[in-house]
Amino acid sequence: MKLCVIEGDGIGHEVVPAAVQVLKQVIPDLDVHSAEAGWDTFQSKGSALPDETIATAKDCKAVLFGACSSPSYPVEGYSSPIVSLRRKMETYANLRPTRYLPVPTAREGVDLVVVRENTEDLYIGDEHTEADGDTGTATKRITRYATERITHMAFKLAQVEQRERVTIVHKGNVLPQTDGLFRRVAYEVSHHYKHIETDELLVDTAAYWMVKEPTRFDIVVTPNLYGDILSDMAAAWGGGLGLAPALNLGDEVAIAEPVHGSAPDIAGKGIANPTAIILSAAMLVRHHWKMTDLANQIEDAVYTTLSDGDYTADLMDGNSMSTQRFTDEICSKLA
Repeated sequence: MKLCVIEGDGIGHEVVPAAVQVLKQVIPDLDVHSAEAGWDTFQSKGSALPDETIATAKDCKAVLFGACSSPSYPVEGYSSPIVSLRRKMETYANLRPTRYLPVPTAREGVDLVVVRENTEDLYIGDEHTEADGDTGTATKRITRYATERITHMAFKLAQVEQRERVTIVHKGNVLPQTDGLFRRVAYEVSHHYKHIETDELLVDTAAYWMVKEPTRFDIVVTPNLYGDILSDMAAAWGGGLGLAPALNLGDEVAIAEPVHGSAPDIAGKGIANPTAIILSAAMLVRHHWKMTDLANQIEDAVYTTLSDGDYTADLMDGNSMSTQRFTDEICSKLA
């Protein structure tokens, strides 16, 4: 069982080793292969995602990715390494669960998963600026193939996790040729899963309910952009983006990554919260390696540690735990 480990930038150098420590606790013979990617890698090697990193990721078929620092302005030759790696690995589904965690900012009763199509929509990067510099245009692409694939993924996840409802989110009333296609194909797929309830919401209405009553959601399936936004909204109910896990999943490959960024303001201080990447690693164990019992053990250890009031600095002022001590507490519950 092989794992490609990419720490990335900033706090990635602290939280990724924490997740590897947890994984090695439950899978002692895990074969770990280190690789580089990110802004620092771009500056030192001229590529944010070197060819050797891609080769290692494809060979391992499982990746644990930390965090990347990306400039908010165009840099010639630079593109987001995690977005590029998702495409190279053909991880077409992004799974973003939000479940209650025993922390002050979470909401009891929330247990939902946003299943986000990961390969198309506006995120294909087909955009340009007109010669006058005053008009920017982007292409939104939705295909039957990608929609069928992501919708089957959502319903199969509902089956495995014994969930009752899949909600199709779109804006087909305004975008009938793209979101309308997504809606129509998603409903066609739903007919193969008649034992699972299917409903739909326009994305603006879904955003309203995600804020007002998130417990109404079970599984949400949606195109790329809407999934990006709605999953971040949902994360607020699970304790915030700093605790939010994610898994990019393909047919035979997976990339686990936390939702948070590289947090350069606290990098190197040993206080970063590793919860998100540890839970992301648990998703890798559950959905890619199909080791459900071990995934449950990891998630239960995180839950118990937080229930005991053991918090890192982002969750508690004053007497908080370091990244390493918090990780050690989780591992002690896995022994």
